[in-house]
Amino acid sequence: MSRTVSSWILSSARNSIVLQGKGRLYSICIPNKNKIKWKLVFSKTRLYPAGSCSLDNTFCLKKAFRHTSTEEEHFSFQLSPSQINDILRAGELSHKILDLNGKNVNSVLRFESNQLASNAPIEDRRSAATCLQTKGMMFGVFDGHAGSACAQAVSERLLHYIAVSLMSRQTLEDMEFAVEHMKPVLPILQWHKHPNDVQYQEITSQYFENLRVYWQHLLDLDAEPGFSLEEAMICAFKRLDSDISLEVQAPQENELMRNIALQVAFSGATACVAHIDGVHLHVANTGDCRAILGVREEDGTWSTLPLTRDHNAFDEFEIRRLKREHPRSEEKTLVVNDRLLGILMPSRAFGDVQLKWSKELQHSILENSCDAEALNIYQYVPPNYHTPPYLTAEPEVTYHKLRSKDKFLVIASDGLWEMLSNEKVVQLVAGQLTELNMQKPQLAFEKPVNLGYMHSLLLQRKNRGIVSLDQNVATHLIRHAIGSNEYGEVDQEKLAAMLTLPEDLARMYRDDITVTVVYFNSETIENSYRNN
Repeated sequence: MSRTVSSWILSSARNSIVLQGKGRLYSICIPNKNKIKWKLVFSKTRLYPAGSCSLDNTFCLKKAFRHTSTEEEHFSFQLSPSQINDILRAGELSHKILDLNGKNVNSVLRFESNQLASNAPIEDRRSAATCLQTKGMMFGVFDGHAGSACAQAVSERLLHYIAVSLMSRQTLEDMEFAVEHMKPVLPILQWHKHPNDVQYQEITSQYFENLRVYWQHLLDLDAEPGFSLEEAMICAFKRLDSDISLEVQAPQENELMRNIALQVAFSGATACVAHIDGVHLHVANTGDCRAILGVREEDGTWSTLPLTRDHNAFDEFEIRRLKREHPRSEEKTLVVNDRLLGILMPSRAFGDVQLKWSKELQHSILENSCDAEALNIYQYVPPNYHTPPYLTAEPEVTYHKLRSKDKFLVIASDGLWEMLSNEKVVQLVAGQLTELNMQKPQLAFEKPVNLGYMHSLLLQRKNRGIVSLDQNVATHLIRHAIGSNEYGEVDQEKLAAMLTLPEDLARMYRDDITVTVVYFNSETIENSYRNN
């Protein structure tokens, strides 16, 4: 990295404004206006102390590559290309969808996913699963704040709640019968996980019991549950958020489980989940994760179709909703400095009970939790806190009927969208798709094969840079998000700098990034229309 850029990064860190919060430091980088525009640290982080989950061991940058000092003499941006690739590719996950006969008749062809940490540990989570008792597949991205605990819990539980909401009465009765008679319960989901994806093993049984209470509630309904997919997703989001709130209020003898419940409830997470069944695509969004479609038009050009709105203070519909839900006397204090009550950037989220509970309930729970302070959880009541709840986890659900020209779906946390526009993301995915497809005819051997022909193929690959091309498109997007220069090209020096920033400095320049790209099977979608 050049001396000029590295010196500017360090000086901007030293000249940043630092706010001292009890148990936690917050910094805002204010770069010189004549320099490159870098993202601020407060893209979504609260301005008050809150808990972070210490039970998390998901992958983050290897310590050999991450600095622990901002002193210039201790600072180096040197990374080899292979080291850069090792860091960027550590969280790669890909899965191709096949049926038992080896022929894909699913509208989902494959998906590719990746994560890159800025926080230590990373606060983002992701999920992907095939529904076993109902139809379809689900993909989710979850962006945590004030720790990873809430995002972790939601990533483990939300898809189960959606799947249960879609089940028939007979299936729910079969599951309840199995539990009552201590028989194996039908598997609900087939997970597609990265080896480093963690799970709260200690609390899995409690999560299952609360899921059972939910399906018992559905069985208590007078008629067949019969939710539409939109209703099922809304009901699942709201029920899980309610359970998160109730679990921390319930008496709990197990100290570890009590601590996890506290951390989950007092941290927060936004969520974006897609459910795909044939040509039917539903996307439920709470917060500022985002989902877009990449569409290839008849003339070969690419267009972007947004499927979500960012729920924050910049969305006029959200501002109107908040004003409808609270007295006119609070209109000027609902949003302060582009944040809900001056605290939180997203206006919808799971957890975050500090913005949902009454002052009295918060005080009661924390007063009776002897470990709350040790978990970095403190009672903080913002000014003008009069008519809670101010925050909701209710999602906005979008339906789209897939067409053969809809080629891929991108779901990502706001760490990606802060760096790349919707249009740029589609352009990058489409470009990489074209590059990968170009390899196939080039690598088809002509007969007879001779050494000269093979040598020619290898030279073509080298000249076109295919050897170093990311095979996982999510990695390709992350590489461009943090390494692109003003011309849209990846600058290796900038990329190395962004990957070697110290943990206390990295968050000032980039957020955690999680990306999942789902490719559609155009032939299957086209056949669906023909058959109908």
